[in-house]
Amino acid sequence: MESTGEKTAKITFYGGVNSVTGANFLMEADGKKILVDCGLTQGTKWIDDVNWAPFGYDPKEIDILFITHAHVDHIGRIPKLIQEGFCGKIYSTMPTKMLAGPMLDDTMGILSKNTALKLDEIYTPDNIKTALSLWSGFNYHEKIQLADNLEVSFKNAGHILGSAMVMFVYNGKKILFTGDLGNSPSPLLPDTEKITEVDYLIMESVYGDRNHESRDDRRKFLEEVIEDNYKRKGTLIIPTFSLERSQELLFELNSLVENHRIPVMPIFLDSPLAIRLTEIFKQYKNYFNAHTQEVLSSDKHLFSFPGLRSTLHSEESKLIGNVPNPKIVIAGSGMSAGGRVVHHERHYLPDPNNTLLLTGYQSVGTPGRLIQEGVKTVKISGEYVQVRAHIVTISGYSGHKDSDGLLNFVSDMQDSVKKVFVVMGEPKSSMFLVQKLRDNLGLEAYAPEPGDSVMLHC
Repeated sequence: MESTGEKTAKITFYGGVNSVTGANFLMEADGKKILVDCGLTQGTKWIDDVNWAPFGYDPKEIDILFITHAHVDHIGRIPKLIQEGFCGKIYSTMPTKMLAGPMLDDTMGILSKNTALKLDEIYTPDNIKTALSLWSGFNYHEKIQLADNLEVSFKNAGHILGSAMVMFVYNGKKILFTGDLGNSPSPLLPDTEKITEVDYLIMESVYGDRNHESRDDRRKFLEEVIEDNYKRKGTLIIPTFSLERSQELLFELNSLVENHRIPVMPIFLDSPLAIRLTEIFKQYKNYFNAHTQEVLSSDKHLFSFPGLRSTLHSEESKLIGNVPNPKIVIAGSGMSAGGRVVHHERHYLPDPNNTLLLTGYQSVGTPGRLIQEGVKTVKISGEYVQVRAHIVTISGYSGHKDSDGLLNFVSDMQDSVKKVFVVMGEPKSSMFLVQKLRDNLGLEAYAPEPGDSVMLHC
């Protein structure tokens, strides 16, 4: 797209700054108001209240909402946007649209019980239905023309199924919103797409200040944790995010079981949402990486293996406690802030023979974060629980690039990028990455504050 004289785009950082969650960015260009993501901020009760405060813009004036992927911290405030008058278009990849319905339904089941904040009036079936009616799915690299001087396409972020970076080309200049960048190589997905030419970059920084174990190490650690728990005849509890982490763990466990790398024992997938989402995964096998597609050619039951039991109904979940140890329970939610895992944690955390395995990012203020930091007593669903079980963290199963991965991603475009805005990270993580980009690549990098606006010369 050729430049037709300098123009200006304005970006305002309404969410996803000074915080990992709550992504919400407004871009104004060529007379259009465009949002990138509209997510829930997850963590303490105070932050929960922030989710229902007025938007910093008029939802009625928003033309298009681009969604990078279907995690709740990127889509969770869409019903509020609808409630307050948004009637524009919603664009994402097709898998993201398909995953968003169950994700929003599940969140409605949790939040609509909060009548004090009138969330039952915001998180309604009608608002979710309206959102999905406005929603269109696109392929990676498909060009979407928004105006004569403004086009958009999705690039593969490698984070979860259907996850995308959003590339705007405005008056010949490229503006890239990364969304969440995948921890490549992934057990299931292709690597994050390499991007070499960008003028302005808005990027995540969840792990901007630390690195993960390697893929081989994480599988080895997982195997060791399972074997250690088996020897102690304990229960291994794995709080996990229903979307992607659950499917990755099932894929890894499938390999360990079928190759006789771990002892035979009952393994429970105790998450109705994860069970629903896994069925959607099976519909989009062409989005998997080459290795996974090759495995699928000989193993039609990729997410099922001997010993695995899916407990869809709450009655089945309650019966898990009657099954003799050793056993493994995979249950949502990933930060122990809700879902069925809290029932298991109340039951199993006090026993030193049991193990709690944390495989994903734990937001500040969540029970998962407190347990990870070593508290001896944690409040779960209003009840104080003694923490005597073994607590293990494997960061290699995170869905996010680590510090070196983020630096390498930006290094591919360092000759073209003019400014980098570091978002979606805790302040220390974002600032560490800002300094790393300045020192290692000599780039203009900034960590915006909530509500900050920047003008980009295009």
